[in-house]
Amino acid sequence: MATYDGLFDTLGLRDWCGTQNSVGPMSMADLLAQSSGADADTSLRDVPFPSLDALHEACAAVPQSRDLTLGLETGFLGIRDALRVVVDPLTQPLSWALETMLWVMTETPWWAMIPILLLITWVVGRSWKVVGFVALVLAGLAFVDHYEVAMQTLAIIFVCAFICVLLGVPIGIAMSRSDRLQSMLTPVLDMLQTLPPFVYLIPLIFLFSVTEPKLYGIAVILYAIVPVVRLTNLGIRLVNPDVIEAADAFGMTKSQKLFGVQIPLALPNIMAGVNQTIMMSLAMVVIASMVSAPGLGILVLRGIRNLELGVGLIAGLGIVVLAIALDRVTKASLARIDASQTSR
Repeated sequence: MATYDGLFDTLGLRDWCGTQNSVGPMSMADLLAQSSGADADTSLRDVPFPSLDALHEACAAVPQSRDLTLGLETGFLGIRDALRVVVDPLTQPLSWALETMLWVMTETPWWAMIPILLLITWVVGRSWKVVGFVALVLAGLAFVDHYEVAMQTLAIIFVCAFICVLLGVPIGIAMSRSDRLQSMLTPVLDMLQTLPPFVYLIPLIFLFSVTEPKLYGIAVILYAIVPVVRLTNLGIRLVNPDVIEAADAFGMTKSQKLFGVQIPLALPNIMAGVNQTIMMSLAMVVIASMVSAPGLGILVLRGIRNLELGVGLIAGLGIVVLAIALDRVTKASLARIDASQTSR
């Protein structure tokens, strides 16, 4: 007999369960307990937790755990077509942007693309040391024939990080202006930040084709957008109230205070959020290689699947030096901003 038969009998739910107590055959545990002269129900140590499966043994009307998971899957598949009608047009520009950036960065000759990247590094960081380090990293990746996959990885990061900043900064600004909005979005950001990276891919695989770039693009954006939202909100909230009072005394409007006072003073925090967003984008790009995201992650995945130690290690080291280069560039930009604010 099941452990919780007595519970349903006591509550008068046996008719609802549609089964009769002790009608079925005894379990092997009951038979062994009976043969040894002991009662299987007397040991509290062996009483299972009242989970769905344990309750189902006593009452067939209680669903099992697998019924719950199958129900979620069936429900998602039932609304998948309706979701595609809404989501596909909204996310198609992301596919176009990723495809275009991948084409530009892989089809442009190396002797043109590397100087362009170094020029961008100089404009952002104004540091010859950082420019030299980035040049060394790109030359090293090209030397081991990883130039093309490195450009693919950078293309995905550039597009996804740009969209994260484009969406995350306004959301952070809105959160800084409304405590109610902050309390509403904080649980969502907590969920996005703590959700395992692989879990992002599960609903997207069912929703989009594996050949569509927006599949991995959406996963990267959802995973990486949290830091820039949080730090934008934090940076604006940490602006000195005395400065805000001075701006009010000068008769500044809300938009003038935002763009003339709050955002400039919050730039160090915002740039720190951008730095973390880029790092998280790079991490997710590697994981997204499992769903056809091109780049260095493909080589890491190949090394794992085929047990090719050298391929996996070289690609992994390439990701490491690429992450260090991106980190140095964003930190050089942050140092520039700090220096400019200190000199004022």
